[in-house]
Amino acid sequence: VQLQASGGGLVQSGGSLRLSCAASGDIVNINFMRWYRQAPGKQRELVAHISRGGGTRYADSVKGRFTISRNDAKNMLYLQMSSLKPEDAAVYFCSVDLTYSTKDYWGQGTQVTVSS
Repeated sequence: VQLQASGGGLVQSGGSLRLSCAASGDIVNINFMRWYRQAPGKQRELVAHISRGGGTRYADSVKGRFTISRNDAKNMLYLQMSSLKPEDAAVYFCSVDLTYSTKDYWGQGTQVTVSS
C-alpha cells in the first residue's frame, strides 16, 4: 500500500484546513485508517482513526474540532481540521493497516503550521 498525504499549509489560529491521503496498491484490504502528528521535539501521537465500518475515535485534544472521514470508492482518507490552535502545528501522517496483517503503512507527512 502506498499513501500520499497532502493539504497541509500555513493557517491562522482559528482557521481550518483539510488534509487528504490518497491510497493505492492493496486498497481492497485496508482496515483501519489513521492520522498521526508529530511536533518538533515531541513523540508522534495518534490524532484520529476510522475503522473499515466507519467508526471513529479522536484524541481528546482534537475532539469537537477535527473530523476524520474516508471515501473507499475514491481510496481517500481525510482530516477536516477546524478552530486550529498553535499547538496543532505538526507534521501530519496518514497510516493504514490491512485486514490480514498488523503491519502499518505510512505516508510521507504533510506540514501544518498555525500562526497565533
